[in-house]
Amino acid sequence: MPRVDLTGKPIIITGASSGIGYSTARACADAGMPVVAVARRADRLDAMVETIESRGGRAAAVTGDVSDPEVSRQAVEVCIDRFSGVYSVFANAGYGFESPVHETGIERMRAIFETNFFGSLHLVEAAVPHMLKAKSGHVLICSSCIGKIALPYFGAYCATKAAQNHVGRAMNLELRPHGVMTSTVHPVGTKTDFFDTAKSLSETSGATLGDHAPQWFMQTPETVAKAVVRCLQRPRPEVWPSWAWLVRFGMAIGMMFPRAADLGMQRLVREYEQAERKHREQAGGNIERTASSARSA
Repeated sequence: MPRVDLTGKPIIITGASSGIGYSTARACADAGMPVVAVARRADRLDAMVETIESRGGRAAAVTGDVSDPEVSRQAVEVCIDRFSGVYSVFANAGYGFESPVHETGIERMRAIFETNFFGSLHLVEAAVPHMLKAKSGHVLICSSCIGKIALPYFGAYCATKAAQNHVGRAMNLELRPHGVMTSTVHPVGTKTDFFDTAKSLSETSGATLGDHAPQWFMQTPETVAKAVVRCLQRPRPEVWPSWAWLVRFGMAIGMMFPRAADLGMQRLVREYEQAERKHREQAGGNIERTASSARSA
């Protein structure tokens, strides 16, 4: 496939106020793409738009929660009005939390799907008809390496990433004959505020994913952004930003031999249980000290 010149081709990016979305918005703007940035934090979006425009790029901001379909419709309208069309979308908004699946609850499970999965579909539903009419376009969906294999205590997040992966692969087959490409993006651990957010939303006290993720496994959001731009220039079905052959090989082995994958995951379970036990002991000690102080008073 010939290299695509991205100059003047508009893109909508959700979750653009920080992390992968923020870095990708800047990278796309540097590649000549007008950018419509979508996120909940208006101040960060406005600052990013100002930065892009100061560097000679074009950008617009739409503030809102992607779980609301009206936000995606508004983003598409802004993109068409400001930049005369929609060439690409990057469904990137999402979050995670730590919780055993049986303790997560249906409401929390529905909520994370509303943002991570259905938020992606809202954007697809709003933008793809315009791409089909133009017989040209590129949909990108930010899944994850763990969209291929699940982690204990992050089952809800992994489920949303797997769902994104599957609909993205299906869409590529469905839309490609009509001139529209679909790619799923599969970052490994990325140095963003994802882990801090996940920790703040977790109702458990176990060791979080960020606590035991090896540093060699981590990448910067700029690494992912560069990979996304390369995919936009030379479209392909999947994007693996770091050590692609190594991570994909490991995931493939895990899917072929689930027992072996489970053995490898036992370390995470042990760390979680040890942290939970330590937390309960500390909490018990604090309660005992408080009671002792009250008796002395």
